[in-house]
Amino acid sequence: MFVFTLVAILFGCLIYMYRRGEVGPPPALPAMSDEQIKQAWRKLGFFCEMDTMKRQWRVTGSRAGLLYFPDLLLGFINDPKNATDGETEHYGPYGSLVIMMWPDAGFDSHAIRGSTATLAHLAELIEVKLATAEPGQPIMIREEYAADSPYSLMLDVRADGFDPAAADREQLGAATEPKKPPEKKP
Repeated sequence: MFVFTLVAILFGCLIYMYRRGEVGPPPALPAMSDEQIKQAWRKLGFFCEMDTMKRQWRVTGSRAGLLYFPDLLLGFINDPKNATDGETEHYGPYGSLVIMMWPDAGFDSHAIRGSTATLAHLAELIEVKLATAEPGQPIMIREEYAADSPYSLMLDVRADGFDPAAADREQLGAATEPKKPPEKKP
């Protein structure tokens, strides 16, 4: 009887450990209207997307809007809940911008990652580069932050007053409706 009880306990422990280790689907984002999505980009101050073909994180905004990005990084590293490696935060209306606490600095298809010190360095690097940035001149960051990264960070500097929601053409469509072709007369 003792052996049977021991086997049953071990079996129960195995099932518990298996189910505890299961990772469910990522949490669903709340349904948002187009206007709510636009407002979320405006609140963030910039638009962000990952271009897998060019292997880069593209952050688009005016200089003033792009300066919110270093603040976001500093806020992430100063939040005590992000103190351990592997902690992530998702930003933007789609949660597509992912910042991750990790011992090694880098950009990849999953996240912009680094330790407290390296993410603080990235924030400082962005601020320094934006100080002399001109609209239309993209800023590429990779070598100065994580030379071995498979991806890079591109800051797409736009003119003052740029609306970051205007860059979200994939989800929100073009800013204007396409013109209808002229009707043919019989």
